[in-house]
Amino acid sequence: MTVADAIRAVAERLAATSDTARLDAELLMAHALGVSRSDLLLRHMRDPVPAGFAGLADRRAAREPVAHLVGRQEFFGLDFAVTPDTLIPRGDSETIVRAALDTARTDARVLDMGTGSGALLLAFLDQRPEACGIGIDASPTALGVAEANCERLGLADRAQFVRASWLDRDWAAPLGQFDLILCNPPYVETGAALDPDVRDYEPASALFAGAEGLDDYHAIVPHLGKLLFPGGVVVLEIGATQEEAVSQLARESGFAVTMQQDLGGRPRALILT
Repeated sequence: MTVADAIRAVAERLAATSDTARLDAELLMAHALGVSRSDLLLRHMRDPVPAGFAGLADRRAAREPVAHLVGRQEFFGLDFAVTPDTLIPRGDSETIVRAALDTARTDARVLDMGTGSGALLLAFLDQRPEACGIGIDASPTALGVAEANCERLGLADRAQFVRASWLDRDWAAPLGQFDLILCNPPYVETGAALDPDVRDYEPASALFAGAEGLDDYHAIVPHLGKLLFPGGVVVLEIGATQEEAVSQLARESGFAVTMQQDLGGRPRALILT
């Protein structure tokens, strides 16, 4: 069996549980061969199948995310290491970065709340060479992933990562003030039905936020004004049904609110000024 044959067979196997079955199979094969996907497609389709591919295919069939199997995920054109300790960066969250690039000053001091892999902060800093920032997270293991990504992307001179939780008393006081705050908090309803790829493999603490998915917004939004320099901007990620509720919280804290949709046409970014 050639690489091409194996990819075809695994794509057929995965089609029942993945909307990207062929891509999944190609990414797993490239990982097993130790080459890029483009190199795989150009140069290796007639090669023999590497020994590790079958095990990767079995794990993906059991719904383990591809990003965990290959240890990386592309986000905003950058390559991020990911582990089960962080959420996998998703294309929908690129809306947050685009909104920040459109609204924040180019030399912004940035706070990324719940940084996880560091994707939001590091993507913004990569696009804005004069900016600097801090990423906070309650998880020491997530902070380790973010720090490793920061070093690998060559941004360690402009970013630092600090353990902090917005559920703690006086958590915001030591951080200072910022021109831009980014935040993708937990916002999934506790009883929500999630795909096994997410429910069984990504950290629950970064997903769930009470019966309506709003608990963390209630903890975060009242502190934002104290964290902002005059003229600063906040960009919050929200779930597709949460625009009205989170906007109301923000207005009660004195913010003007605008919304930006993701590429699927769903409400995704709330911009607070």
